[in-house]
Amino acid sequence: MENWLKRGVDQAEAAEADAKVRETVERILADIARRGDAAVRELSVKFDKWDRDDYRLSPAEIEGCLAQLSKRDIEDITFAQTQVRNFAQHQRAALWDVEVETLPGVLLGHKNIPVGSAGCYVPGGKYPLLASAHMSVVTAKVAGVPRIVTCAPPYQGKPSAAIVAAQHLAGADEIYCLGGVQAVGAMALGTKSIAPVDLLIGPGNPYVAEAKRQLFGRVGIDLFAGPTETLVIADETVDAELCATDLLGQAEHGPDSPAIFLTTSEKLARETMAEVERLLTILPTAAVARQAWDRQGAVCVADSDEELVRIADRIASEHVQVMTRDPDYFLKNMHNYGALFLGPRTNVAFGDKVIGTNHTLPTMKAARYTGGLWVGKFLKTCTYQRVLTDEASALVGGYCSRLCALEGFVGHAEQANIRVRRYGGVDVPYGGVVEADEARSG
Repeated sequence: MENWLKRGVDQAEAAEADAKVRETVERILADIARRGDAAVRELSVKFDKWDRDDYRLSPAEIEGCLAQLSKRDIEDITFAQTQVRNFAQHQRAALWDVEVETLPGVLLGHKNIPVGSAGCYVPGGKYPLLASAHMSVVTAKVAGVPRIVTCAPPYQGKPSAAIVAAQHLAGADEIYCLGGVQAVGAMALGTKSIAPVDLLIGPGNPYVAEAKRQLFGRVGIDLFAGPTETLVIADETVDAELCATDLLGQAEHGPDSPAIFLTTSEKLARETMAEVERLLTILPTAAVARQAWDRQGAVCVADSDEELVRIADRIASEHVQVMTRDPDYFLKNMHNYGALFLGPRTNVAFGDKVIGTNHTLPTMKAARYTGGLWVGKFLKTCTYQRVLTDEASALVGGYCSRLCALEGFVGHAEQANIRVRRYGGVDVPYGGVVEADEARSG
């Protein structure tokens, strides 16, 4: 039986805030659609106090950003991107084009085709989240996307040197210093200076997430994203300091970031809650993490690992850190999660920044029906067919004729009938139906 020692706050006020965000974003997107670059510029000045004639960074500006970083910085960025690239390449290699003869003379196949362009948003107003450039731009590059556009907001009144370096080293074709709804709106809708993209990628604040939701359909998107979530599952094989550190490491993202602790040990649960309080007195980002823990923190004690799995699958968290006697039990039995981090030697920050799996993951229970960003998101799996013989065309045509008649689609049936006449030698009346075995006998 699950025993909740701490729960997060009621979500009613969040729903009210969401409605205001939706209305604001709708107005902004309509303005961008109507006035293009002029609207984008006004919005950038209003929200970021950032004004330029052209928000695309020049080669000289990009080189200037690279020059601001140390050799060690560049090497660290390159190392992280190499890990992301390596894993994405293995994922791409697992996706095979297919062609198979399903009946004599009938070939069916599919091809994995990259989208024509991708717009990768890199958050950077509060923290310069350069890792998002690795996860989006590098992965798109591995998929073979021919045009990769990337936007990030100014940081402290200018382009973030670290983000620009990451965008450039990852292989972006166009780099814009532009943030918020105006950035994703410009990439999706297109303006005179920014050609529209086919797919929007990347996390962002609630306004960016809502913009992607409203733009979905006009363009593709990676995920419907919400606040960062973390779920730590642990038992007495680890200590409270480790558990509390992993909870607060994600809580610092923002005041709406859920941080949930599940355990089979009430002793560990209470020690972890106390350790969270201690760490909040020394954590430099405690002002944000404290709000998240007070509002969205939760602690539950379960009777068994089986019950932990049931609770965790119900929560369907973005990140699930497992530090138990048998982490593989959770790998084998859990079904709803964005990414698993198995054992005390790894953690969510490794996945967020450097280890190679993608950090753009499903939130708000979306892990029930989707995984995270990966190389396949940038690919369209498109089918094709060939019929190589008269006999095959007549055979399939007979079945098709009768099935179309069942649905009342005479025009569809005639597409089959004309081929039975021409390739099967059967005189099917116009608007009629091919009788069983008639196409074969013809």
